[in-house]
Formats: sequence, structure tokens, C-alpha cells
Amino acid sequence: MQLHEIRETILKKYAEYAQDIAALSKMAAKSDVINPRLYEKYDVKRGLRDVNGNGVVCGLTEISEIIAFGRDKEGNKIPADGQLYYRGIDIRELVKGMQGRRFDFEEATFLLLFGHLPTVSQFDRFRQILADFRMLPSSFVRDIIMKAPSKDMMNMLARCVLSLYSYDPRPDDVSKKNVLRQSLQLIAQFPLLAVYSQKAYSYYHSDASLFIHKPRKELSTAENILYMLREDCKYTELEAEVLDLCLVLHAEHGGGNNSTFTTHVVTSSGTDTYSSVAASLGSLKGPKHGGANIKVCEMFDNIKEHVPSFEKGKLKDYVAKIVDREAYDHTGLVYGMGHAVYSLSDPRADILKSFAEKLAAEKHMEKEYEMRGYVAQAAAEIIAEKRRIYKGVAPNVDFYSGFVYDMLGLPRELYTPFFAVSRIAGWSAHRMEEITNGGKIIRPGYQAVAPRQKYVPLEQRVEEE
Repeated sequence: MQLHEIRETILKKYAEYAQDIAALSKMAAKSDVINPRLYEKYDVKRGLRDVNGNGVVCGLTEISEIIAFGRDKEGNKIPADGQLYYRGIDIRELVKGMQGRRFDFEEATFLLLFGHLPTVSQFDRFRQILADFRMLPSSFVRDIIMKAPSKDMMNMLARCVLSLYSYDPRPDDVSKKNVLRQSLQLIAQFPLLAVYSQKAYSYYHSDASLFIHKPRKELSTAENILYMLREDCKYTELEAEVLDLCLVLHAEHGGGNNSTFTTHVVTSSGTDTYSSVAASLGSLKGPKHGGANIKVCEMFDNIKEHVPSFEKGKLKDYVAKIVDREAYDHTGLVYGMGHAVYSLSDPRADILKSFAEKLAAEKHMEKEYEMRGYVAQAAAEIIAEKRRIYKGVAPNVDFYSGFVYDMLGLPRELYTPFFAVSRIAGWSAHRMEEITNGGKIIRPGYQAVAPRQKYVPLEQRVEEE
């Protein structure tokens, strides 16, 4: 039976019980509602954040640090330009020092995993290891990737990762040495899994031609992505440099972001590397996390459709309509503006913005770049006026990353998987840190608020109308 036939059979079976499922769904919804006032009564930090939006501290890490606020003379917390540190090194200095090189992501990965910048010999050896690991088991593409491809790349990526468990001779060995070996393999394999999954998706669901390019050992991760993705395997030096930068900027962002915290939680249970990574992929798939840059692109598609002239006055008016829930998806959100942690600025966005400008010049898309800059300015002013955001609002990294990917001609279904291609470096570093320092399973408490009730025999129960 073909995949589409299996799906049709499932839909028919669902239709038979549609009314029952709808009734049960209403019953479940009623029983799941919790009075919001109870969160205040029991001082429960929803989303593990306090009333000011600050994350509840639940662990220690040396891998990265985010600074979003400063202090005034009286010691009061005040909004400030954001700072991000990888193992104590300012991300701005890191990018500046790497500029013009080919293996920036690989160097950032070494730094995150081992806590220091590599020497020339260490870096050469590290790149060689990744190059040798940049391969998949025999017949994996045919047996796993090409069969029953999902319409969502993140699901395909998670399925591939879980399948790799079966090819590992020591999948459940959670010693640090073995976990490092598994991590290096996954870091090297993720670009192949993402690109090949997209090719399978495109072939089955978009009726596109199928071609599979094998990676080349002498190329960097960014170069190999462009080489494997494009039919002619060609790319410019600037294209590779900007994609490499995107990988560096997305590689790590503190232990408290949803997918990395998932890594810590799942790792603390003692489970295998593949299960841990699959769980983090499930978190990253969410539109509130890794899927944000796609929403930014879709929003700008909508803006260009309604304001094709890019007139500043009309752009500002349309942004105001978006904020007032009168345009786009009627949520009132200007996607790519603001961040859960940063206040006045996101350092990653500031860095990427300048490179986006260079790429826009190469692609003759200067007007679109300028339009995005004006939308960001207008959105900040409108949101500050209408929402009275206490910490300020500025573009985050997603505001520009989606634009960069669009200019590179990357398929949008790959935007979130490419986030994972980068973030697997940070996940791996945090997994090893948890194994080294954890010891206890992470188990926060939940306050039970359900009222007591007595058991009623089956024959005495009455259905609610």
C-alpha cells in the first residue's frame, strides 16, 4: 500500500469516530482548564519566568552567557544593548577574529565543545575528524530518508536521528568519551540529513527532479550545504561566508532556551544521545522557537503584497495595522521584533544585519534590505507607543536570518533544519556538561490544584449535558 493510500485509510477511520472524538475533546478541554489566579496564589513561575520575564535560574553553565540588562548607579536593573559570550568570548570579537576565513562554524564548534580556541594543529585535526564523519551509513539515504518522506523536515530529521541509533555499535554508552564521538558524528552528519531530506520531500511532494550530491572533504560545513543543495554545486565566496556566519550565530544561546533546556532535562535521565537530540529537535520545531524566521519571511511576503511601492508612509501605516491585529495573521505580532531575553538589541541581529547588506548588494536586493530596516524602525516606534514595552523592542536574529536564506535561494522548509544543523553544536556541549556535572535527574515540582472527589460506581454515574 502506497503512503497516500495509508493516509487516506487513516482519514476514513477518523471520519467514523469524528463525533466521538469531538465530544471527548470538549470533555478534555473542560477538565484541563486551570484558573490563572492560582499561579499567583502559589507563586508559580509560568514558563519558568518571573513577572518581569526573567528566566528562573535552574542550573549553572560555562558554555555561553547572555547579558540583556545593565545597572544604574543605585544598582537598579535597566535595559541595555545585548551581549552574547561563547565560553567567555564576546560573539562580536569572535566573528571579527574569524572574518574572511572558511571554517568559522567549525572553530566555534570546537570552542563550545572544549572551552578554548584551538591551536593550528588541533584545528586541522578537528576539521579532518568532521570531514571523515561527514557520511551516512550504507543505504541510509535509500532505506530511511527516501522512504515515506514527511511533509515536515524537522520530523524527517528526528526520524533520521532515531534511526542512526540502530547503526551505532555502542548506542547506549553514555560515557563522556562515547558521547563526544556520537556528538561529532551528528554534527558532521546533520547537513547531509537536512539537505537529503529536503531532496526527498521536493521529489515526492513538489514533483521536482531528484539529485544527490556527496559532500567534499575539503569544503567547510557551509560550503558543503550550498554544494549539496544546488544542482550545479556552485556558490559565491560571499554566499558561503554569510551562511557560515549564520551557523556561528545560531550555534548556541544559553542553557535556558527551550531546546537546550530539553537537552539538559532528557540527558539527566541517563538516556542515549539519539533520544536526547530527537527530543531537542521536537522542541526546536515549534514556531515559538526555531520556526520563527519562516514567520518573518511570510510576514514580509504579506507586506510586499500590500505595499509593493515600499513607500515609507504606507509601510508604517501597514505595520500599525499588523500591530492593531487588522492585517497579516491578526495576532498583533510583528515577527522578528523583540526577544524573550534581550532588551535594547540582539547582538546576533546587529552582526548579521551588516552581512545581509553585503549580500543584498551582490543580489541586487538593496531596496528590500532598506525596506526591512524601515519596517524595523517603524515597528519599534509603534510597539513602544501602543504596548508600552518596559524593556524596549528591537530586531532579533530571525528578522534578518530568513532574509539571508531567501537571498541565498534556500528552500523555506529547510530554514528550521538549518537552525538545527547549527544548534547541534550547542546541544552537544550542554549534553556533555550535564553528564559531567549533573548527577541528579531534573525534576521540578508542580503544585496540584484539583479538588478532591469521591469514587462513584459506574452504574451510578450520570452524563453531563
